[in-house]
Amino acid sequence: MKIILLFICFFCFINSHAQKIEAWKVNNINEFISTHENDINIINFWATFCKPCVEELPYFIKISQKASSQKINLILVSLDTKVEYQKKITSLINKQHYISNFKWLDETNADYFCPIIDSNWSGSIPATLIINKQKGFKKFIESSLTEEELSNYIKAATL
Repeated sequence: MKIILLFICFFCFINSHAQKIEAWKVNNINEFISTHENDINIINFWATFCKPCVEELPYFIKISQKASSQKINLILVSLDTKVEYQKKITSLINKQHYISNFKWLDETNADYFCPIIDSNWSGSIPATLIINKQKGFKKFIESSLTEEELSNYIKAATL
């Protein structure tokens, strides 16, 4: 009986510390950008099933943490399926010890949300939107990025 009670307590402890991934609609992304107009906003669209997406995540997290003196907002928006998003994203975050702003896009119609993000987005991932409204900078990249490429885009957004 003690073992069962210990197991239940351990399970409750682990679940209480798991990161909850907030579901966002495309309007939440636009609202976030409009409320952070004086900052550099980086929104990366990715999924746990996309190897290039997962490979570039550390670059985004590292650069956003290094640039903490600048006003850079990073949002990592997962396009995983609704059935699996919470479990798979949380598992990846915990395994890699990532600390960042993860969201899940609660949209199923790419024909609807892709053109809202960028009129040229075909829907492939990884995809990244970098905006600095104050400087009039907007860049949409529909491919994976190296750490150096990401750094260069951020520099261009600050000029």
